[in-house]
Amino acid sequence: MFSSADIRQGFLSYFEGKGHSVVRSASLVPGNDPTLLFTNAGMVPFKDVFTGREQRPYTRASSAQRCVRAGGKHNDLENVGYTARHHTFFEMLGNFSFGDYFKREAIQYAWEFLTQVVKLPAEKLWVTVYEEDDEAADIWLKEIGVDPARFSRIGAKDNFWSMGDTGPCGPCTEIFYDHGPEIPGGPPGTPEEDGDRYIEIWNLVFMQYDRDVEGTLHPLPKPCVDTGMGLERLAAVVQGVHSNYEIDLFQKLIRAAAELAGVADLENSSLRVIADHIRACSFLIADGVFPSNEGRGYVLRRIVRRAVRHGYQLGIAEPFFHRLVPTLVAEMGEAYPELVENQDQVARMLRQEEERFRETLEQGMKLLDEDLARLSGREIPGETIFRLYDTYGFPVDLTGDIARERELTLDMAGFEACMEEQRARARSASRFKADHSQAAGFEGRSEFTGYENLQGQGSVTGLFREGRTVNELRAGEQGMVVLDRTPFYAESGGQVGDQGWLRAEGLLFEVQDTVKYGAAHGHLGVLREGSLKLDQALAAQVNAETRARTVANHSATHLLHAVLREVLGEHVQQKGSLVAPDRLRFDFAHFEAIASAQLHEIEDRVNARIRANVAAEAAEMGYDEAIEAGAVALFGEKYGDKVRVLSLGEYSTELCGGTHVSRTGDIGLFKIIAEGGVAAGVRRIEALTGEGALAWVREAAGKLNEAAALLKSSPENLGVKLNQLLDRNRQLEKELARLQQTMASAAGSDLAAQAVDVKGVKVLAAQLDAAQAKSLRETVDQLKQKLGSAVILLGAAEGGKVKLVAGVSQDCTDRVKAGELVNSVATQVGGRGGGRPDFAQAGGSEPDKLPQAIQEVVDWVSERL
Repeated sequence: MFSSADIRQGFLSYFEGKGHSVVRSASLVPGNDPTLLFTNAGMVPFKDVFTGREQRPYTRASSAQRCVRAGGKHNDLENVGYTARHHTFFEMLGNFSFGDYFKREAIQYAWEFLTQVVKLPAEKLWVTVYEEDDEAADIWLKEIGVDPARFSRIGAKDNFWSMGDTGPCGPCTEIFYDHGPEIPGGPPGTPEEDGDRYIEIWNLVFMQYDRDVEGTLHPLPKPCVDTGMGLERLAAVVQGVHSNYEIDLFQKLIRAAAELAGVADLENSSLRVIADHIRACSFLIADGVFPSNEGRGYVLRRIVRRAVRHGYQLGIAEPFFHRLVPTLVAEMGEAYPELVENQDQVARMLRQEEERFRETLEQGMKLLDEDLARLSGREIPGETIFRLYDTYGFPVDLTGDIARERELTLDMAGFEACMEEQRARARSASRFKADHSQAAGFEGRSEFTGYENLQGQGSVTGLFREGRTVNELRAGEQGMVVLDRTPFYAESGGQVGDQGWLRAEGLLFEVQDTVKYGAAHGHLGVLREGSLKLDQALAAQVNAETRARTVANHSATHLLHAVLREVLGEHVQQKGSLVAPDRLRFDFAHFEAIASAQLHEIEDRVNARIRANVAAEAAEMGYDEAIEAGAVALFGEKYGDKVRVLSLGEYSTELCGGTHVSRTGDIGLFKIIAEGGVAAGVRRIEALTGEGALAWVREAAGKLNEAAALLKSSPENLGVKLNQLLDRNRQLEKELARLQQTMASAAGSDLAAQAVDVKGVKVLAAQLDAAQAKSLRETVDQLKQKLGSAVILLGAAEGGKVKLVAGVSQDCTDRVKAGELVNSVATQVGGRGGGRPDFAQAGGSEPDKLPQAIQEVVDWVSERL
């Protein structure tokens, strides 16, 4: 029996022996690919190689790629735990040919690996090919000798792959494993194929065509091979089990979860959910994704919360999810060292997220149980689903899990209607900028010459207006210009794009921003003079002042990153940055606010390195060589095999394609102006350099002098003067509180006389003026003491808002509850609220409706007494 680790290594070793370069797994966050939420297939890191946009030093590759399918088009989340083979996280084994070998070798390698290395019986394998692919069919039947009885031709729906509506595409051949007649299901291509007997284990894609916009297929000059085989599926076959959750890797995670839950049934679907989700969550965090309310972070949050809810269902009362991390690291850490390096951070983040969710989980479950108790049919209303999602952070698939367990359905149309209302509100507040998205498919390339020079010559290879290709720009028109060579830096890695001018005789194009589209640099701006056409030669001039300020902020960011790791610890990782001419912003992994003394130390260390005036040195080298030399790779960036390494003396070494100062002294001065949290476990520092930092210091000093003059003090004694004023203010606040209490007592005496006797209970509903609003609670307490058996509702309106307080004496709470009373009034004034049976508070936003709502209180109470 092979372990999962044995299979992974055996696969890579086999293809390495066949001349393939073993390529490390890429991050789950696709580098510079806005079309994908996560890396969801083994070929994703090679997309640009297949399309010819990127060149690698090898033509054969093999990898074990970590993948996530839990968002967007490829979303398996709701099925995880309930089927034998659905996962949020899985490993894809693949071998690839970039214009090297093709169908014959790919098929031979696959068959040899499965039958001779893994030693699967040939009679247990079933092969399919695209119905029109006679070449692949002949290789299988005549050369490999596959039994025709275990071979079928399948249509384009299943056996023809394409990267999109246009572009590379080609037929597939798939290999299935027959789990035996005791499992329901028929061979692929038959009406019974959806059963579980025949399971696809390997898909071989032959990219041999380029489909144009008319749908015509043109043969590619260099056909490629892309294969994918799920490690978990192959392990199930090799280890003689039917479900992926029965393989060695999952069984260890399931047993660890079962031990935490104190349950013995290892077939429990909740244990399977938890075992699957700890893999996805841990690897996502290790790859720099943190829980949040949008994008990748939101998907991570959904997965964590789904796991926590299943733990809650198993009766686990304390945070548990993070305690599975060591088991996962023991199983997969050798293959994925980044998991080992980030183990503490992963565990800490999972614990924080679980603790945060557990605070609302019980409330949300209680709300759902109450709504389900009133449910007349078998469908949970859309409003309930939305309220759970919007108020308690319950992802819809989590509510769907609960519905499935209780044999209920979801009113998704109603939920979507609620969501659309929310989206409409968000859209009304959105702002949009010019759309150049159609230029993203531009195939041109730009040679960047701006590391050493701020001016140069280039020829126009692309012109765009409003995102569409044009042959000419005229004076006054906005557009985008692509040059074959340019000194303009295109926005990347947090550094903003350059500004400047493109010139020719009688022509001036003002460059307002520079962006990347594929391998091209797009110069966005306005044609101020003349006419601009394709193939025109232009002189390019970068704005030297804005570039100088930008590079100072960029180099300072590198120094800041290095100092943060020194002062706060090696767990600090960059999570995003902005490098602009006027400021720098740096987001990084850290779990608590930075103390004032630490901020001062960070600032001092960065400035000390600026004063050292060491040279900035850039060098190109192999990625692995750079990492071994200690270079830091940045979050979210995509790196090729050749990388640019930027060193600032011995202080900082990072992979960076950006522009920088010549020496650190060029930065001048570094000043931190803000530090705060931006997400769970992510802090942000904002800072200024050079002239901007000096201007900020001068302005701060001016404000200090102005404040001192207003308080008739010197800047040196300002602190003493402020403390004196604060002490006086506290004394005045105490005096005001005593006066308000006296006023409340007086008001209580006056209001008591207005109470109405209803069946032996004093009922009082009144509106107080704005001056009395702050003491509503004290007034209600005093009235309860004065009136005895009583039901009281007091309201006040101020600044367009309504404040409501209700109180009910203990002997009446069995008939009238303060929470219900205050909520009945609040709903009439545009709000809601609640509280205990004897005391409750609420608010509203429609003060003009308060008098009428107050008048109806006595009747409302009478109906319940």
